[in-house]
Amino acid sequence: MHDTAPYRAALLRRLRQLDARLHAIEAELDAPRAPDWEEAATEREGDEVLERLGQSGEAEIARIRAALGRLRAGSYGICTGCGERIARERLDILPETPLCRDCATGAA
Repeated sequence: MHDTAPYRAALLRRLRQLDARLHAIEAELDAPRAPDWEEAATEREGDEVLERLGQSGEAEIARIRAALGRLRAGSYGICTGCGERIARERLDILPETPLCRDCATGAA
């Protein structure tokens, strides 16, 4: 396996970014609402978008934590689908990926 230190650093950096983003989303969702009905309806639409962004961020956090677990276990960079090595180029783009390209696209 190639050097995993850069991947670990990238995963931890992204985890910090997501944590900050989710805290900002929480703060926005907890902010007081406008008493005007029309403004409140617009704010609610915005809240729905923020909630979806939060859910997306939480899903990415789960993938990152799983990747960090694979790093600790010594199985990072090994496809959880077929057991083959994940290409370095793929890990460079998606360091949290558990799957090689073939398994991710269903070609395996």
